[in-house]
Amino acid sequence: MSVRRLSAAAVVALLEGPWSAAPVAAHASAQPLAADVTDLSLGRLGAATGGLLGLAAVVIAGLALARPSGRLGAANGSRGAVTAMAAGLIGMALGGLVAATADGGLGTGNGLGGAYVALLLGLIGTLLGGWALSRSRRHTG
Repeated sequence: MSVRRLSAAAVVALLEGPWSAAPVAAHASAQPLAADVTDLSLGRLGAATGGLLGLAAVVIAGLALARPSGRLGAANGSRGAVTAMAAGLIGMALGGLVAATADGGLGTGNGLGGAYVALLLGLIGTLLGGWALSRSRRHTG
């Protein structure tokens, strides 16, 4: 490399130095950064937990509907229905908490998509659990 090129690069580096990097850093820090695919943030963990609870509520409510006096409880299927409703409500609460506290939008790694899924599965599990509970009470009384 020639001395001219080296001195020209040094002059450009001195002129651009810290003065030109500050506006770029301020602009970059203003936008929320997307999390990496392998990162497990609290939002993703909460949304996954809520989604799994909602899915468990749907499965338990489906079993309670299919077998009202079956394996899920000795109280004519009401134990499975109540369990499904409780798991669905907890799943919806976790999904709502994550959706309310997420910083960025969908795809930023804050668990917002999983929170919506948890809300939906929790709602379905709660509704099916309530339906199974009303059916089990109708059969007993």
